Amino acid sequence: MTKTADARPEKLRERTCIGCRKRSSPTDLLRMTVSGGPTNQMVLPDPERRAPGRGAHLHPATECFELAVRRKAFPRAFKVPGPLDVTGLQEYVEQRDREEAVQKAASRPSAAV
Repeated sequence: MTKTADARPEKLRERTCIGCRKRSSPTDLLRMTVSGGPTNQMVLPDPERRAPGRGAHLHPATECFELAVRRKAFPRAFKVPGPLDVTGLQEYVEQRDREEAVQKAASRPSAAV
């Protein structure tokens, strides 16, 4: 039995942030999905990357979220008509920003007096 070369060598995975349009590793981006009926569709964060359905990716930063809202990128990314409710996602992103700010403040060395 002869070993054959792998048809696809180890390939780097990349996804595009719908806010800033920069490509990053999926681990650096937050996956989102759409949930709800045809009249009340909500964008929900999927940090475990396991929810069914079409996903879109966003840097978990307020700047990228605001860019995506301004550009009306959510309906386009999910290929659905009309506006989507993004309040749950907005709260999640803002909470992540606050947690990161606290971690950065805690890791800074205190000034010697």
